[in-house]
Amino acid sequence: MRARRLGRTGLDVSEIGFGAWGLGATMWRGVSDDDGIAAVRAAIDAGVTFIDTALAYGDGHSEQLIAKAAPVVTVATKIPPKGGGWPAQSDSKIEEVFPADYVRACTERSLANLRRDALDVQQFHVWHDNWLERPGWDATRREMEKLSAEGKVRHWGISINDHSPETALRALSDPIFETAQVIYNIFDRSAERDLFALARERDLGIIVRVPFDEGALTGAIRPETTFPEGDWRHRYFSGDRPAEAARRADALRPLLGEEAKTLPELALRFILSRPEVSTVIPGMRRAEHARANAAASDGRVLSAGLLETLRAHAWDKNWYAD
Repeated sequence: MRARRLGRTGLDVSEIGFGAWGLGATMWRGVSDDDGIAAVRAAIDAGVTFIDTALAYGDGHSEQLIAKAAPVVTVATKIPPKGGGWPAQSDSKIEEVFPADYVRACTERSLANLRRDALDVQQFHVWHDNWLERPGWDATRREMEKLSAEGKVRHWGISINDHSPETALRALSDPIFETAQVIYNIFDRSAERDLFALARERDLGIIVRVPFDEGALTGAIRPETTFPEGDWRHRYFSGDRPAEAARRADALRPLLGEEAKTLPELALRFILSRPEVSTVIPGMRRAEHARANAAASDGRVLSAGLLETLRAHAWDKNWYAD
């Protein structure tokens, strides 16, 4: 496993990290806590040193499992929006979404769940730059500074709204934020427009989520694929979406070969070909997936020719909102 700098945080992290949404056990179905813990431990055995979770994942359940399975790795977590609104709306107010006392309370809960004295990275789970104009931003920012001064938060970051890097560019110019988490994959290349340039300028740590487009880029979503009620993918892959996802994934199969033998490998190597990326956090709920994903960290990136070919496969959609 190779390591990369997490921007100016001073942290070195494995370039393949562990996305722990699935460990929350509420929105993803079909995997037990024991399976999740085994996946975490398999990832660590394979060299993973970075785990991304959130207080909202099972109301702290994911954080609690990580405390049990991985007490010493670098962990990033997130403060959920008060009221549960995803993504952040342009007319919302930071006083209602992330008031200062709420930011502190959530941080204290995550510290307890993770059994830690300090959070390596604490992130806002949604963001909108319109909040910077609100009077409540000053109070929230002061509380962030207090939590840092108390040693409870080492670094602050933003988990950017789905498919919308432009909603956080102004905030990420503030030195209090050192990391940005963003969707970036073969289908969604929106981070290339402005965010990556800002990352180079500000030395931001870039955490890439959704590398497999929620499973579409693995090729496992087929026209007949269905998910049970209660699993969030039941809505995400509703109607004719599985057939469209399968068609898009199948169009990539002729590109497999020496540079990438499988679609998941192609997806991960595409992301790791960007030097701006610090780590990519595929969701991993089974030990065999953890080992397969970790194997993509061997220093090889995709050729310029293949990267250029992949441009034609960009796909402008937002199934979270539709």
